[in-house]
Order: sequence, then C-alpha cells, then structure tokens
Amino acid sequence: MTGEDLKFGAFVRREREAREIGLREMAKKIGVSPTYLSKVEREEFTPPTEEKVRAIAQIIECDVDELLALAGRMPADLADIIKRAPVEVSALLRTTRGMTRDEIARLAEEAKKARGE
Repeated sequence: MTGEDLKFGAFVRREREAREIGLREMAKKIGVSPTYLSKVEREEFTPPTEEKVRAIAQIIECDVDELLALAGRMPADLADIIKRAPVEVSALLRTTRGMTRDEIARLAEEAKKARGE
C-alpha cells in the first residue's frame, strides 16, 4: 500500500481523487452520505464499518486487509480464528516478531502447502 504515514481518511481521499471519483459518487457507492464521507476523509469521524471499508477498498482498488489495518479494524474472519484458538494464534503471531514481510509471506506459503492448498 502506498499509504506511508497517511491516516485512513487522507489515504481514501487521495486515492479517490486520483481515480477522479467524486465525493458524492463514492458516498453513493458505499451507502453513506457525502457529509459523512467528507468527515471521515477529514478525520472528523472514525473510519466506517468493516463492510464499508471493504467496499471502499474495492472501489479504490487497494488491498482490503491493508485498508482495514489503516482503519484500525480487524477482519471478522481473523477475529473468529483468534477466538477459536487464542493461545496458539497468539504464540504463532509472536514468533513472527522481528521477521520481515517477505519472511512472514514465506511462512504463510509454507502453512498453505502444509494444509494442501
């Protein structure tokens, strides 16, 4: 993601404008009012729900997980995985501390292979 140090609202605004999507058009597509979206983009309101963030990600063509992280939201499917095995998942995540993104990606690929995916 090219969000660098941008906050959620500023990132969404930048990407929306880069794609020449008007505020009203975007608001209609995600099912919110233009006033609400404007306030989100100006960081006056917190980011919207996971469902709305997912819709925004699709419209501005960015990775859903990265946009959810920028919004400070955890995807519901991950929350469910953690709830099913909190100790084990926490231990797994802690083992990745200090690893690079590439190393973590390789670990994920190995896990997929182990599951036969």
